[in-house]
Amino acid sequence: MSDPLTEQGLFDAPPMGEQERMVEAMLFASSQVLTLREMQARMPHGCDPAEALVTLRKRYEGRGVQLVKVGDSYGFRTAPDLGHLMQKEVVEQRKLSRAAIETLAIVAYHQPVTRAEIEEIRGVAVSRGTVDQLLELDWIRLGRRRMTPGRPVTFVVTDHFLEHFGLESARDLPGLKELRAAGLLDNRPLPGILSGGSEDEAAPEGQSELFED
Repeated sequence: MSDPLTEQGLFDAPPMGEQERMVEAMLFASSQVLTLREMQARMPHGCDPAEALVTLRKRYEGRGVQLVKVGDSYGFRTAPDLGHLMQKEVVEQRKLSRAAIETLAIVAYHQPVTRAEIEEIRGVAVSRGTVDQLLELDWIRLGRRRMTPGRPVTFVVTDHFLEHFGLESARDLPGLKELRAAGLLDNRPLPGILSGGSEDEAAPEGQSELFED
């Protein structure tokens, strides 16, 4: 029976250029850094990944990615001065509370509206946190003060709100059925909006009269 070591000795190691390609391929394909032992175990008998790494490291100097040593392992990393290109902007989905949805709907359908008027329609007090959340999202903003005792500020929806929902103006606001179909409202009636009427009556064709030009 032949000796495996003897058989292996019959074959020469691949040229160093080919060994560099092997090391390069392994490091690019691996999601983690690799040690010399791990690379050597994957390469043909007689290969020297350490020598291949030396020349490969020089080849990548000044490139967009660099060959770096991390402890006893090696891997490719983005050049430090190009790290900003790898930043990814993610749109964070933030689910509004029912109180925020009700407040937003009241502002949209009754603007300009004061806090007291919102509370009267909802039947409960409006917490500062609810209003702050809508202001932070830039979906509502402060409007003109009402010419009544105390001159309370009013709230109106913003252009960002209109853009987010694909509206040209507040006059284009959908009816409640459309809002529910879009998943923006649940099936429970909103206080002060559906009182005394059906959903179709809640958004009459003349609803634009509720809004300020």
